[in-house]
Amino acid sequence: MPIVAKDGKKPNDTFVDQLQLNAKAAINKLADLGVGDKKRMAVGGHSYGVFMTANLLAHTNLFAAGIARSGAYNRTLTPFGFQNEERTYWQVPQLYYEMSPFSYADKIKTPILLIHGDSDDNPGTFPINSERLFNAIKGAGGTTRFVFLPY
Repeated sequence: MPIVAKDGKKPNDTFVDQLQLNAKAAINKLADLGVGDKKRMAVGGHSYGVFMTANLLAHTNLFAAGIARSGAYNRTLTPFGFQNEERTYWQVPQLYYEMSPFSYADKIKTPILLIHGDSDDNPGTFPINSERLFNAIKGAGGTTRFVFLPY
C-alpha cells in the first residue's frame, strides 16, 4: 500500500490515514470484482507489511483476521529512522508513538497470529518485538496466538 507525501508534509505524517484509505479501496475493489467478501477479509505481511497489518488491525474494523510474520511494532525502538522515515525519534516523538501499533495494542481486538523466527538478527525486527506485542494484546483482552519458528 503506497504511503506518499501530500500537502507539503512527509509521507509518514499521514501514514495511518493513508493506510486506512488504501485498505478500504483494496477491499472495495475485491468485493466489486466478486472475488472477495468484505466481511471475511484477512490481512497479513512480513516485516514492513506486518507493521502495516498491525496498524490496520489497531485502527480499523475492516478485517476478520491478521497474520503477522517478523515485524517491528514499537517504532520508538528504532529511534534513528525506519523505512523511508529519516527523522529521528527526538525530532518527531509523537509520530513514532502514533505509528507504533504497540501503542494501540489495547485496540487490537481482531484475531491475529504473530509468527517470528527465534534467531532473527535484523536490528529492526528482533524477536522481542513479537513477544511484547503478543503480551500486550493478550493482556488487553485481545485474541492472539504467537508462534516462534526455529531460526
